[in-house]
Amino acid sequence: MPRSRTVLGATLASLVAIGLTVTAGVVPATSTPPSPGSSAAALSVAGRAPDTEGDILDRVRSLRGVTSVTEAAAPAGYRFFKITFRQPVDHRHPEAGTFEQRLTLLHKDTSRPMVMYTSGYNVSQNPSRSEPTQIVDGNQLSMEYRFFEPSIPDSPDWPRQLTIWQAASDQHRIIRAFQRIYRESWITTGGSKGGMTATYHRRFFPDDVDGTVPYVAPNDVDNDHDAYNEFLANVGTDPQCRAALTAVQRRILGPDRAWFLERTRADAEASGDTWEVLGSLDRGMETAVVDLYFTFWQYSPQSACADVPGPEATNEEVWAWTQGVVPLTGYLDQGLLGTLAYYYQAAYQLGWYEAYEAPLADVLQHPGGWGGANFVPEELKPIAFDRRAMADIDRWVRTRSTEMLYVYGGNDPWGAEAFECGRRAVQRECSVHVVAGGTHGARIAQLPEAERLAATAQILAWAGLGPDDRAAKEVAADGRPAHVTGLDRRPDYLRPPGR
Repeated sequence: MPRSRTVLGATLASLVAIGLTVTAGVVPATSTPPSPGSSAAALSVAGRAPDTEGDILDRVRSLRGVTSVTEAAAPAGYRFFKITFRQPVDHRHPEAGTFEQRLTLLHKDTSRPMVMYTSGYNVSQNPSRSEPTQIVDGNQLSMEYRFFEPSIPDSPDWPRQLTIWQAASDQHRIIRAFQRIYRESWITTGGSKGGMTATYHRRFFPDDVDGTVPYVAPNDVDNDHDAYNEFLANVGTDPQCRAALTAVQRRILGPDRAWFLERTRADAEASGDTWEVLGSLDRGMETAVVDLYFTFWQYSPQSACADVPGPEATNEEVWAWTQGVVPLTGYLDQGLLGTLAYYYQAAYQLGWYEAYEAPLADVLQHPGGWGGANFVPEELKPIAFDRRAMADIDRWVRTRSTEMLYVYGGNDPWGAEAFECGRRAVQRECSVHVVAGGTHGARIAQLPEAERLAATAQILAWAGLGPDDRAAKEVAADGRPAHVTGLDRRPDYLRPPGR
């Protein structure tokens, strides 16, 4: 989930330079959507005649909101476009100005369904197909989340402009614009924070699309009551693996702390990294070590327990292993500021998990410093947490959502607090699927055959594809969609682009 440590070269000075604007102690913007017919809801292009003439490049360029389109290489049978789309910085106050949001479009044919994808972070500049896109053999429109560079206003007002409703409104305007060209069924999807994003969009604009497939989407309903620590204490089926992970953490933070601190310092200085946000290099390293246990289970199958360093491993070998799980520099400034928009949202509306510190209590020097506003610079504080936001989303999913298909990994800690469909789930076509032993890369292809085929059939139905459609025939013949080299990840693996 939201654990990307992509280095975007941001620094505290550059954040100030782009114009951090924050009102101290501001009351959080309401999560309630505008009433039908309000000015905020009327910014779509509904009512315009569908665009059916000309080359797809020219048709996309002509769409209201599109400010630039560049075509890039794509595999045979597809065309790939990099797009910028003009959005209001504040959908409630469109007069407040605009910013440019990045999109990409993988075009196959306007007669095919459209899948809209978001990671909840940046947008990849390379063509690829999400699993729902593979299943329906369709087009894919991918969206960068607001406030991830370069899709950020010149003078951002974080508490008013970076809300789940504002982001959902971004997605709504894009969908309504592109539906002029793509008139067939639409499905939204995303992994991790992208799965959360897809859910939030449907809550505020439930009629925009025909179905939604969120992957590994956390649902932190009550930020004061977590299920994560109990989950982590019992995750997997191998107690020795859990013990080995804890032993490595205790070694780094205990008897060998000085060695690892100096190794972290050398690595940080070599890369130009700093530690102003957390205040000290030691605290930054300790935060990364605490995260090792969670992130190991997030992304690694239990079989990777064989690679956990034992007591005979050298410090260099332990260091090398951490680089593949959580680099000990991962929570220094460049790691934190690269995904600042996520950490701000976690502190503002999304919530965050309680760190699994109990097995490390006697070797911690900075306990209780995990998550929330601890990971954002002082210029953005204080942040007033909106306790209504996630409760509203959870209530909607359990009682009113329709056409929702959730996928989780059984060993993924983020699934400890998952969405539930509630009563009358079958009638509302809402379902939750868990890949046994799966990670944060869980996908439909990993489900047991009967469950996999049922989920795939549901997506095909939402896409309006009957048994005679070529995508449905492919699934019927092979039990899974056709794989396209150059576009699809390996069928047994998915890692959301945010990581």
